[in-house]
Amino acid sequence: MLAEVGGKAANLGVLTRAGLPVPPGFCVTTEAYRRIAAGLGDVSDPARAREHILGTPIPDDIARAVVAALAALPAGPVAVRSSATAEDLPYASFAGQQDTFLNVAGPEAVLDAVRRCWASLWTDRAVAYRDANGIDHGSVRLAVVVQEMVQSATAGVMFTANPITGRRRQAVIDAAPGLGESVVSGAVNPDHFTVDPDTGRVLERRLGDKRLAVRSLPGGGVEHVTGERLDAACVTDAQLRELAALGARVESLYGAPQDTEWAFDASGRLWLTQARPITTLFPLPDEPHDGLRVYFSFSVAQGVFRPFTPMGMAAARAMSSGVSELFGNPVAAPLAGAPAFTEAAGRVFIDATGVLRSRVGRAIVPRVFDLMEARSARILRGLFDDPRLSVTRTSRGPFVRRLLKVMARHRVPITFVRALADPEGAERRVRRQSAAHLATLAAPAGASVAERIDHVATALVKHVTPTAPRVFPVAAAALPMLLLASRLLKGRATSAELQVVLRGVPRNVTTEMDLELWALAQRLRRDPEVAARFLREPAEVLAREPLPAPVRDFLSTYGHRAVAEIDLGLPRWSEDPTHVIGMIANYLRLEDPALAPDALFAKGVAEAEAMIEELAGRTRGLRRRLVRFALGRARELVGVRELPKFLIVQIFAELRAQLLGVGGELARKGLLAGAEDVFFVTLVEAKSGKDLRGRVAERRERYERELRRRHLPRVLLSDGTEPEAVASGGAAAEGALTGSPASPGQVTGIARVVLDPVGAKLVPGEILVCPSTDPGWTPLFLTAGGLVMEMGGPNSHGAVVAREYGIPAVVGTPDATDRVRTGQTITVDGTSGTVTIHDDTPPDAQDAVAVTPDAQDGPPTTEDAGATPSSRVSEPAT
Repeated sequence: MLAEVGGKAANLGVLTRAGLPVPPGFCVTTEAYRRIAAGLGDVSDPARAREHILGTPIPDDIARAVVAALAALPAGPVAVRSSATAEDLPYASFAGQQDTFLNVAGPEAVLDAVRRCWASLWTDRAVAYRDANGIDHGSVRLAVVVQEMVQSATAGVMFTANPITGRRRQAVIDAAPGLGESVVSGAVNPDHFTVDPDTGRVLERRLGDKRLAVRSLPGGGVEHVTGERLDAACVTDAQLRELAALGARVESLYGAPQDTEWAFDASGRLWLTQARPITTLFPLPDEPHDGLRVYFSFSVAQGVFRPFTPMGMAAARAMSSGVSELFGNPVAAPLAGAPAFTEAAGRVFIDATGVLRSRVGRAIVPRVFDLMEARSARILRGLFDDPRLSVTRTSRGPFVRRLLKVMARHRVPITFVRALADPEGAERRVRRQSAAHLATLAAPAGASVAERIDHVATALVKHVTPTAPRVFPVAAAALPMLLLASRLLKGRATSAELQVVLRGVPRNVTTEMDLELWALAQRLRRDPEVAARFLREPAEVLAREPLPAPVRDFLSTYGHRAVAEIDLGLPRWSEDPTHVIGMIANYLRLEDPALAPDALFAKGVAEAEAMIEELAGRTRGLRRRLVRFALGRARELVGVRELPKFLIVQIFAELRAQLLGVGGELARKGLLAGAEDVFFVTLVEAKSGKDLRGRVAERRERYERELRRRHLPRVLLSDGTEPEAVASGGAAAEGALTGSPASPGQVTGIARVVLDPVGAKLVPGEILVCPSTDPGWTPLFLTAGGLVMEMGGPNSHGAVVAREYGIPAVVGTPDATDRVRTGQTITVDGTSGTVTIHDDTPPDAQDAVAVTPDAQDGPPTTEDAGATPSSRVSEPAT
């Protein structure tokens, strides 16, 4: 049906068959458009396509059919509306991308409006929208809906879920006098209401001035009429209840929240003129639970915005069972994941309801998040007063006993003491144990596909999680040293001064990797021909050619790493070195020796050592020696915090290689199209023996769509509410953003917004503005003048590396990648946690960079993303 009549007409047909009050009409099918566009040929030139369609006569049989169908409608003007095959889809609304013509009178005018609807498939905005959503232009056709014109007294838009907060079961209504075009086009300041559809209670009422109205002209067409401010509401409470009830019926019909357009005619009759999915709501986890649940985004906390591959998600589920088992809660079906594990939109979420309903959880988890993901910590604390999440577990005893058992089983106190006594020896011991452990994970020789998959599954459940309690105590030993020094200094040191102590710390594998990459670039610089190729050729081209020996050496040590490396399904650098080559090219562009990363790192080390002496000098005697020892020991230990992830990702690389072997065998059997397709099935599916090619194709299509999703909630409630959206209450003052201070200092420079590090180019000294980071981002830090992150806390990856490199950084900065544009001049104050925008008119050509591999020229756009009903752009039949 969609291929014949397009999205809008298909939806109107569903609504009509369901007995909903849709104005009568008919549809000119896509076959008519196909005949008009038959000679179109190349569709790369939108202007030529429009010219062709407008200049091609409508065939007589089509014209006669339209006129006959028009005569069957009640006498009077009609609305002529575009209905494309790529329109009103669950993942792309195409709101307002094709044209609608209102109050069209007479057969000739209707035929002309039909022709112009066809041509509107090729407007610049429609073409750009299809590009942004990855829709092939040649595959799209357009039908035309012709409906009786509703001469509305009042009209508008209604969402059956709150598009701002995400809350389901709320009718959000915008209304204005006259035709609804004034509301959906944003030309009027309408009345705004939020209604509970279950009770009919008006939850919010905000009246607009309604100075402009769009009204029908007697001979056809419309006019915009500007008048005095209207202080009274244009709809009654009874009409609001009627609207909310209609919205609930529509939502029930489709089984999902809907974006609708409606009208009350002069007699007070309610008409429904459109319904389509709300494409910007974040999907809810499909987990049946009683009562309100709180979901925390593990993906966001880890700085991974992209969706997980299906195999990456399956691996995460298996590891969650390992974590549950670590704390004494074995899972009956380990591959299904721990009870708290869930997913939505391909992202990993953790059910944190138990944390909020526990006295211990409330005391501990937000404090941990203060260091790692400060924005999430604020959100969780904001939920403490919700009566639906009151504390039900008050005793600390069970938690303490369980924690002590874990610590005893994994010899945590011994590791802790050894680390304090000998940091270097403790790190050597951990690395030695991990290398021996990794060697035991090799695939059994001669194993079948099923046996190899079982081997991978066992490794994920049993052998990944124990890495954490072996390594974290080494890094954790730094914390009591910092607390001891702070107590001994008794207010003689500021937090910013203590942060200086943590610059240029040793034993940080991420820093070591970045500096090694810099050293590699300098070795390549000595060969002018090689350096020129790295600067001239695209990284993806060089990645397919034989690599210089220094690059191969680097990949032999760090090739197990990747951007978004916690997804086992994504290629490692050893498989695809494109990102590494791009970073090398960035380093080769750096000419100023004073900005060289090794020089900046050495400067950080010198500043840290000098600060230790200065702080120790503020005390005397034994206290001075203790301050010097405690701060020095903290520096020796804190860098090890990056080691657990490094070692876990090594295990991932080994298991990924084994799965690639499985994929190759399944491809040879004709069950997969290629070896890489194994990462688009689950562990259970991979051993099923079934033909998985169709399933993989569907999942790849869904994965590509999810790659374009821009907004991800940090915390999500099971009723759809995003607590951060509710609590924000409004934007920060114009030109000022506030986050958490992460690395002290102040810098003013040119902003570079980067949404994906792969292929990103950062001019030395530019300020990097990004959603979040993982170790795959950090090579960019070496040439950055400052850092702004939407997520993270003072102890997140990005914050730690920024401090080590001595670049000012602010993290946990809401909407930074939307508020800041590439090319703007901004000031980053890493001491106070503020970002000031000085220039609001960046160059058009530098709007954004490196969004996704499919959208390198700018950020993906969703026309109704985050919009209220009053700011939408489309034209209804009202």
